[in-house]
Amino acid sequence: MPLRTSRARRARLSLLTAGTASLALLATACGGSGSGGTAAAPENFDYLSVTENTTVKAALTGMSKGACKAANDALPLKVETVPQASLDQKLQLLAGQDALPVQFAAGNAPALTQELAGSGKVADLEAKLKELGVLDQLQPAAVSTIKALYGGELRVLPYEYNIEGVFYNKKLFADNGVKAPGTWTELVAAAAKLDAKGVQPFSASGQQGWPITRLISGYLYRSLGPDALQKVADGKAKLTDPAYVKAAREIAALGKKGYFGKGVGSIDYDTAMNQFLTGKAAMFYMGSWALANISDGKQNKIGAADTGFLPFPAVEGGKGSVDQYPSNVGLGITLASKSFDKKTGDWVSCIARNYGSTALKDQGAISGFKVNAEVEDANEVTTQVRDTISASKRNVLWFEALFSTKATTVSQQNAAGLVSGSTSPEKFMQTVQDALAAQ
Repeated sequence: MPLRTSRARRARLSLLTAGTASLALLATACGGSGSGGTAAAPENFDYLSVTENTTVKAALTGMSKGACKAANDALPLKVETVPQASLDQKLQLLAGQDALPVQFAAGNAPALTQELAGSGKVADLEAKLKELGVLDQLQPAAVSTIKALYGGELRVLPYEYNIEGVFYNKKLFADNGVKAPGTWTELVAAAAKLDAKGVQPFSASGQQGWPITRLISGYLYRSLGPDALQKVADGKAKLTDPAYVKAAREIAALGKKGYFGKGVGSIDYDTAMNQFLTGKAAMFYMGSWALANISDGKQNKIGAADTGFLPFPAVEGGKGSVDQYPSNVGLGITLASKSFDKKTGDWVSCIARNYGSTALKDQGAISGFKVNAEVEDANEVTTQVRDTISASKRNVLWFEALFSTKATTVSQQNAAGLVSGSTSPEKFMQTVQDALAAQ
């Protein structure tokens, strides 16, 4: 299975967690402009992506020469890239000029795409896919995730689809008499047993922040149910409520006991990944995008056969279910309303029917499109994750998914302090709640 570059991996993860730039400029530029009157037919299947992510570009380029050659002959693929940090500004500028490309990477948070859609710049993808007869080519779980992110609307296509859970080292577990935990109590007990035998229980990037905050949301979803953070977004609950603070306290306790190892606040994403793949930590909470690393023998020194995957454990007496996996669609990609004509539709139809197989076969990437061709998985854990995705009906989001830009930044910047002990659980949740209230 081909390896994606670490640049691409970091870009994808950053895209999941970064906030948007100010939307004031966009609101001014797009207000009332709609689709800008009569549109000229596009000359190319223009695709604006980010420089750091090469997966979609590579897959579409391959399809333009193969499965989608007819669509490409009629409307040639033309790819432009910008640095991820410049994406929002670029989209705002193009939207203000009524010059969005045919297809483009959505903003760094759902809010930007929602602004574009509100001003009539984004195609009604659900209606378009129905009209083309390919809506059924999207995995139901991916559609559910997109709609949860975008106010009940299908705003982006799922060129990626990831679920999250705990990857674990089967050999370290077996050698130390630890069984795969099914409940939070069992997880904590497993960590204590590993730690007592000199094995670091968890690897995590405190520098990124989000791998830690997603443990908080995992506990919240299991204890309070799948609507736990929607209630916060709707103003029906606060992060400072006792049941919410308890989740932060449980994660802070893991850090207090040293289960994340030394210097977690300075650990970056690649280092955390390496700690797990070289057997220096027994568990690693991460998304299924890590399968590309796990399947690469040069990186994975413990071996794919000894890498297991389990859902975030159940909280005893909780309202959530272990089959509700945190999920995301990675780098969301959408299409402009102005240029969505028949030739664009031919491209979209071809993508819907072929992207899932192409990305899996050539890029080692799991998407939210159905896989319509036989593709041999690299290992058992990849098969397990694919089967889980196919069977998923209701998934949940991540901690900051419904947060404002400010609250997202505050959350991730303070996560390391939570597990290192410099920030109390109460203070952490109060700080993030204050940022939410200020939006």
